[in-house]
Amino acid sequence: MKKFKYSLVTLACLNSSLAVAATTAEKDIERISVYEKQNQVVMSSGLATKSDMSLMETPAPVVIIDRELIESQGVDSLQELVRNVSGLTQAGNNYGIGDNLVIRGLDANYTYDGMYGGAGLGNTFNPTRSLTNVESVEVLKGPATGLYGIGSAGGVINLIEKKPEFEEKHKISAELGQWDSYSLAFDSTNAITDDLAYRVMAKTASSDGFRDLKEDRDELYTSLKYVLSDKQDIMLSAAYIKDSIAVDSIGHPIRIYNAETANGLTAGEVTGADLANDPSGNGVQLTAAQQEQLANSLSATDGLTPYDFGTNGIISPMADDNEGEELRFKLTHNYFITDDLFLNQQLQYRNYTSSFARQTGAFNYVYSTRDGIINNDPRAPLVEDGELYPFAARRQEYRQVEADEKSWQYFLDLRYDFMLGDIDNELLVNANYEDRNIRFKQYSIYDADKVIYDSEGEVLYQGTLPYIYDMRSPNWPTGNFDDYDPLKTSDYNKKVQAWGLGIQHVGYITDALTTRVGVAYNRIKQTYEHFGVDERYSSSRAEPTPEANTSDSGLTYNLGATYQPTEDFSVFINHAKGRTAYSVLGSVAGNEADREDSESISNDLGFRFKAFDDQLLASLVIFESARTNLEYANPLYEAGVSGPDVVESYYDGEEQTKGVELDLNAHLNEQWKVNINGVYQDARDKSNPNSSSYDTRQKGVPYVTASTWVTYYADMFNLPEAVNISGGITFVDNRSTNSSSFSIPDGYVPSYTVYDAAVSYTTDKWHMQLNLNNLFNKKYYSKAMFLGGMPGEERNAKLSFSYTL
Repeated sequence: MKKFKYSLVTLACLNSSLAVAATTAEKDIERISVYEKQNQVVMSSGLATKSDMSLMETPAPVVIIDRELIESQGVDSLQELVRNVSGLTQAGNNYGIGDNLVIRGLDANYTYDGMYGGAGLGNTFNPTRSLTNVESVEVLKGPATGLYGIGSAGGVINLIEKKPEFEEKHKISAELGQWDSYSLAFDSTNAITDDLAYRVMAKTASSDGFRDLKEDRDELYTSLKYVLSDKQDIMLSAAYIKDSIAVDSIGHPIRIYNAETANGLTAGEVTGADLANDPSGNGVQLTAAQQEQLANSLSATDGLTPYDFGTNGIISPMADDNEGEELRFKLTHNYFITDDLFLNQQLQYRNYTSSFARQTGAFNYVYSTRDGIINNDPRAPLVEDGELYPFAARRQEYRQVEADEKSWQYFLDLRYDFMLGDIDNELLVNANYEDRNIRFKQYSIYDADKVIYDSEGEVLYQGTLPYIYDMRSPNWPTGNFDDYDPLKTSDYNKKVQAWGLGIQHVGYITDALTTRVGVAYNRIKQTYEHFGVDERYSSSRAEPTPEANTSDSGLTYNLGATYQPTEDFSVFINHAKGRTAYSVLGSVAGNEADREDSESISNDLGFRFKAFDDQLLASLVIFESARTNLEYANPLYEAGVSGPDVVESYYDGEEQTKGVELDLNAHLNEQWKVNINGVYQDARDKSNPNSSSYDTRQKGVPYVTASTWVTYYADMFNLPEAVNISGGITFVDNRSTNSSSFSIPDGYVPSYTVYDAAVSYTTDKWHMQLNLNNLFNKKYYSKAMFLGGMPGEERNAKLSFSYTL
């Protein structure tokens, strides 16, 4: 009975692509009410595990965010949803382009109803996903190759899209906010015939953005669902998104100051006399007056934290917005062959194009040692005609990218439920195939610090961008990108083809013991064709090279068990192994030098607890996750010299995260609803033991994050409906931006705490909501960038309305 009940909750609550025909779903909802009131807290594992297990029974770390929480926080994008999932954070090398998120410090994979949703796996072009057509979001932590094909080590972020309904609903929505932000949306669904239903959603949104980071987005989603019988349905859906988003690749940079060069003195302690020149006479030689001028320009946090520009930034007018265009078509087929045998098939085509020009440099070099020389030029304080510019930004680079990714993906899931003796069993057999074709071009321009020499020592190329003499008040270059003699630095076509076969067994051994065992075989083929680059950039790669390919294969698996000694408490263990392409953009030589597929391992020990008549569910998970078999060079190897016993590379490097995470959702009574999550994690880079950065913190991954969102349903002013009053607190610990090569080995982005609030009122027809974000106007950095931080938004408000026809 327990298994049947939660199966229905899965169908009714998530309205997922594994749902049966609408008439059957309506009957299921009625059946649930026979047992007890509908759970207001999501208790099902959803699509994440492709099983009917309740979360109490699931031996895997899964977090589900329902639509009610999304709407109460007024969030529109996946970026804003991060606060609701423990261990889900911004990536450390976020260049301000798209959803660069990590789970437990490792790369994340993005899917829509289980199908590829773009980026991940090392892509540098990346869509920003909105939640316009999203009903709920599931996060499955750890590798899930057997269920989702090639994926990332951190886990899967699965967005459940809205589906056609046979009950007529039409809704119009509008939003108004700070920085001339607005949006208009329309959502319509209804039955066309007794067997055919449609859904159409459209939205247009625009914002001048905080710090002039403008965004324009137009979206259209359409779907048709046809019920062939009470056992079978098909759905055809399409999505078109066009957006233009300003790119800030730098944020606020950390000034390049290394205390070790100044005998361990911090920037707040040094005097001009402490900023000594290199004793060999090499490097930039400063006069005593210039040393004093440089010391006076320093503040105590230079070399450690970003330089605060306030709401300004060094975003050049020559940088072009990221103009993205996405088109998706998907065909879904659900078939209950018998009461115990279910088939789901999905076929998807996706095309995403992206074009932008971004800055990657403009770093302010103050005082440091490079290659053993103090103030080694060009990475040194800028001195021209005897004048020192202590706030100069040097070694600028602009990159213009044009990328086009086309992908096909097919999934087949065949699930059989059966009894063996007294044991309930689920057997899932799945097959998957995907084909990604990526056309990528990149051009670069530089300032005068970039010099390329030929084999005779003659200058082939020198950048002509003007230096920024004072990053606090930049003197921008004039003209267009093409005016500065761009170099073609990348031009290739990359294909990644993968297929897999898997089997998963879930056994409800007793009322207290559930097991989950899965194994899959995956094969990944990569093909790379290089079309040649500017010979001034790289003479060795100037000529095109023929198409080369490589392939690798192997087994992946997951092993898990849950023990539930009481109805309200369970403990689970989980061990999983995954594999994926080392990089979907990486080059392939077609020989023994090609890298093997990347692998990953995850271990979990979890505890779950529910209370308040199943209206509270909490989980505590102790975990260890790693991306393994990473390549690093053997320092003893010398090409053409070393003997056959000296290998060129080793393959036992890894990125590893250990920690403990908490997630709690509760609808305590008719007045109070609570969401709490937090994580302590130590994400380490152990990829190269020969590097000075070995066993250091992963960039951008905080030790601690914690968040809560509380809603109170208040009866006020004799209104017929309750007024919903919500408040939230988010804490994010400091995040490392360490870079020994850039002489800021101790760089970090400071921690922050932000308070948000919302109030809303809903009737049968109207919904009105006011969101107030960053109530106390906290100055903070929302993301760790490459060598700095992205300023978080100042206090802002958003007013939203919707009317249901």
